[in-house]
Amino acid sequence: MSAQQSITPEKTAVRVALWRAMHLDVDEPPHVLEDEVGLRLAAPGDGWRRRPDMGRKATSGFRAGVVARARFVEDLVAERFDAGVRQYVILGAGLDTFAQRRTELASRLRVFEIDQPGPQEWKRRRLTELGYGVPEWLRMVPVDFEADDDWWQRLTDTGFDPSRPAVLASTGVSMYLTKDAVADTLAKAAKTAPGSTFAMTFLLPPHLVGPGGEAQRRRIRFRSYFTAEEMLRLARECGFPEARHISTADITRRYFAERPDGLRPEVGESFLLATT
Repeated sequence: MSAQQSITPEKTAVRVALWRAMHLDVDEPPHVLEDEVGLRLAAPGDGWRRRPDMGRKATSGFRAGVVARARFVEDLVAERFDAGVRQYVILGAGLDTFAQRRTELASRLRVFEIDQPGPQEWKRRRLTELGYGVPEWLRMVPVDFEADDDWWQRLTDTGFDPSRPAVLASTGVSMYLTKDAVADTLAKAAKTAPGSTFAMTFLLPPHLVGPGGEAQRRRIRFRSYFTAEEMLRLARECGFPEARHISTADITRRYFAERPDGLRPEVGESFLLATT
């Protein structure tokens, strides 16, 4: 891979950023999340709305899921901040823009963004070009997952204090990992201090989702699926004393109840919420 090829954002990260921006353009208020910073970072050009993966109706469920999972995590960070937690770790940060949109909260935390070196260097450069910069409280942690880098060691080397509680979040990542890699992530996250919370999304097996889930499996070769029971058991085996399943229905009730436009997240992606 050439240097030019490696210093680019991941395609999935760009797609997520565009769906978040699209939510403001095509969905009725109240908006679950307001994020135009990701669109500025991605700078996709004037024709981005004509992309095949940006259809208003065809992508509504995925778009709703993307904004809902981001909102859920950010609400969790705010809740745990009120309880005294001052560290926030984003695994597979991509084009996450919490640090730029929620500066009043983020600047009172130490925020760690973990991602592949190339895409992260590209993002750092774009943040500088757009005038956001990288403040001292935002730590960008490059981890080469393809070379089996130890993200936990890299994190502590960058200033993370494992003796203090934290919120750790991983959304839209586990389905691209093997089950062994997911277990390794859980085991490392479980080493955080008592009072920490780990929020991770995972995909239910397609046969539990219905015909749409089977079609999804044919379109995209995801590497892992878990039933809720499997994920809860794995979290406990990896060291978390407490673990909860937050279903798509739970998220829908929380953020999409009584919406006149009928916007709802696609069924199939759930949250694990585990605490130390």
